[in-house]
Amino acid sequence: MQFGIFSVGDVTPDPTTGRTPTERERIKAMVAIALKAEEVGLDVFATGEHHNPPFVPSSPTTMLGYIAARTEKLILSTSTTLITTNDPVKIAEDFAMLQHLADGRVDLMMGRGNTGPVYPWFGQDIRQGINLAVENYALLHRLWREDVVNWEGKFRTPLQGFTSTPRPLDGVPPFVWHGSIRSPEIAEQAAYYGDGFFHNNIFWPADHTKRMVELYRARYAHYGHGTPEQAIVGLGGQVFMRKNSQDAVREFRPYFDVAPVYGHGPSLEEFTEQTPLTVGSPQQVVEKTLAFREYAGDYQRQLFLMDHAGLPLKTVLEQLDLLGEEVVPVLRKEFAARRPAGVPEAPTHRSLLADAQKEVVA
Repeated sequence: MQFGIFSVGDVTPDPTTGRTPTERERIKAMVAIALKAEEVGLDVFATGEHHNPPFVPSSPTTMLGYIAARTEKLILSTSTTLITTNDPVKIAEDFAMLQHLADGRVDLMMGRGNTGPVYPWFGQDIRQGINLAVENYALLHRLWREDVVNWEGKFRTPLQGFTSTPRPLDGVPPFVWHGSIRSPEIAEQAAYYGDGFFHNNIFWPADHTKRMVELYRARYAHYGHGTPEQAIVGLGGQVFMRKNSQDAVREFRPYFDVAPVYGHGPSLEEFTEQTPLTVGSPQQVVEKTLAFREYAGDYQRQLFLMDHAGLPLKTVLEQLDLLGEEVVPVLRKEFAARRPAGVPEAPTHRSLLADAQKEVVA
């Protein structure tokens, strides 16, 4: 099972000091967090994609390429690649290039994002969001698998005899996750292609996550990719830890109370009861994360949000030390012990290449 972190790259004032980091500081902090993730033994770093304040990661492959040059094992991914407003040709080329630079340590998560105005900024109509996701991914899927593509659709100019360059590393496209919180059409899309489905359940109760994951699993089997239990599932989560749970609650509360995404709403206690957010000791994080399996089944990737709401870099790095030293080793052992035979691991470039070579021999 893979464990990692994802960042949305928000530039948020620290409510305890009133200081707002500069964009440069925030970008450099994201890089430092990725390097720390590899240092403490995590598997994945994923960055979001945003094109509006107060966020900085507008060019994910630029950041991931820089991180690739400074890491050796870390899988470089996205927590959203905007399939709706990016040109599929540019996605195909950018991530294939990144594959070569990172020696295959690349996958990505398709998503529609949560910022409505981004659509007209890139010449699109938000009312066509689902249709854009479906058509654009159909083209992207072909660009990585066919050397010469002829294409005509509704949302971009036709392609005639087009070859996307560079070609995917070893002829193996990056593995794709389709991320969605509430859209069954995206779960259906992931199932149709046999891709992964990532439910970023950080704001949602368990029963909603359960319904979305079960839909994906059932449709994955329907399309003949395997059993429901063999479907490739990823989940999000949020944690804040200290050795003593009371210290964690006391330190995190001011950040929670004014956070752009959930501040000024339910109390910290209500939110932690109703969602995957865990604020407490490392043992409490272990217990709550293991419980995800009860409603999502055996799954392949767990990503935690650690660096949001104005938390200073020093605090985030301390959190990553706790995650790598006291949480993830226990989770690896416990999830592995409970995983039935036949449930696959998360695909990697190496495993996808081995599968492709087996097909050639067969």
